[in-house]
Amino acid sequence: MRYLILALAALWAGAAAAQTPAERGRYLVETISGCGNCHTPQGPTGPLAGRALSGGNTVEDNPGFTAIASNITPDRETGIGGWTDDQLVLAIREGKRPDGSLIGPPMPIGLYRGMADADVRAIVAYLRTVPAVHNKAAKSTYRIKLPPAYGPPVGQVNAPPRTDKVAYGAYLAGPLGHCVECHTPMLEGGRRDTKRIGAGGQPFNGPWGTSVAANITPHGVGKWTDAQLERAIRTGVSADGRKLFPPMGFAYYAGISPDDMAALIAYLRALPSAE
Repeated sequence: MRYLILALAALWAGAAAAQTPAERGRYLVETISGCGNCHTPQGPTGPLAGRALSGGNTVEDNPGFTAIASNITPDRETGIGGWTDDQLVLAIREGKRPDGSLIGPPMPIGLYRGMADADVRAIVAYLRTVPAVHNKAAKSTYRIKLPPAYGPPVGQVNAPPRTDKVAYGAYLAGPLGHCVECHTPMLEGGRRDTKRIGAGGQPFNGPWGTSVAANITPHGVGKWTDAQLERAIRTGVSADGRKLFPPMGFAYYAGISPDDMAALIAYLRALPSAE
């Protein structure tokens, strides 16, 4: 039995090591990070075929700004085909474009600054492989003053060990999946209430009407079973059977691996209960 366990562990380690950066990047972009939830143009019935990640969506329109998703395919004229890998990493983690301009909200740069080196490089590797789509997206308009920078230059960042389920779940819910960006209340001035992480309450307007971010702390979902939490995340069906609404990217979250889902749920269980 001991040898069987060791053999299975060796096989798992070999499979993990065999995963290329682009394969890891594909997993991140198409599941937990859900990049296409904003960057893929949408039609009446869902994502437009052949237009993945080519931008143009009005992601958020409010008194402070009108944010339009950019084209992040390798098209050289309208996308990121002319950007270097380092320039892409800088754009994702620090919000700086090659021309020096700053990427504004709702891109959660504050969270993306915590993305591990290996994962941000994997995302870049995958973006190089997606089909280039020529689509000139309009520029976002900001009626608020953006900061000169989101912080000092990002140094080396490593992901938490997967053996620490709560810490790795926090990494999934923060830098990778930005769950806490939508589910944490906003204070005046546009800052998140870090004392009430996961408490929900933020409204989101769209073709579906107005949806309100749920409280995902134990105060809101503490009585849900793990299976109910997983179903809600993967399919958008709440514990009581109600249908949940966008902008939750259920189509992406359906592909989250079992281990990552378990870590994500462990983190939600560990959040301080907040009303």
